[in-house]
Amino acid sequence: MSGTTIAGAARFTPAQRALHWAMALCILAMLFIGVGMVSTIRPIYLVMVAIHRPLGIAILVLALVRLLLRWRHGAPPLPAGMPEAMKLAARLSHYAFYALMLALPLLGWAMLSAAGYPATMVGGWALPPIMPRSATLHSVLWGAHHYLALAFFALILLHFAAALYHALVRRDGVFEAMAPGGLPGHAPGRVAAE
Repeated sequence: MSGTTIAGAARFTPAQRALHWAMALCILAMLFIGVGMVSTIRPIYLVMVAIHRPLGIAILVLALVRLLLRWRHGAPPLPAGMPEAMKLAARLSHYAFYALMLALPLLGWAMLSAAGYPATMVGGWALPPIMPRSATLHSVLWGAHHYLALAFFALILLHFAAALYHALVRRDGVFEAMAPGGLPGHAPGRVAAE
């Protein structure tokens, strides 16, 4: 069993939990800024772009750190009583999360490169281009970035619904494994299934 144990419930490490919640805020901000960017031509667009670019790269870096922590510390086991289909869905959704947390920033960076725009970060420095300049490539990358962002939003809604289901209906300790702080009203201890 990995992570920490408090009052009989297996948990992710404090660093993993802190990173999860910090990234959740960054990703939600990023998604709403992205929606704002494609729905306005007002001057606020430039402000949103100036936030969107460095925030995307920050998410990419944090996702890599998160993968490193996951590799080093693992994850608490899922409850023994959880149906196998639900366990499979949990694993697949986490693979999808990591793939999208890595792919979306890289697609954004590649899209900027293909358009010939600098990927400007905080302080005015710019990342080097990672794709050749091409209007056709930019269009393809823009579409991929757009549709994957929509898929990411749908995945976040499913993740949120699953978290509520585990916290309020099943009460099996899955939510508490990633909950910030203490374990208010935690479920009885989880039994390793793997």
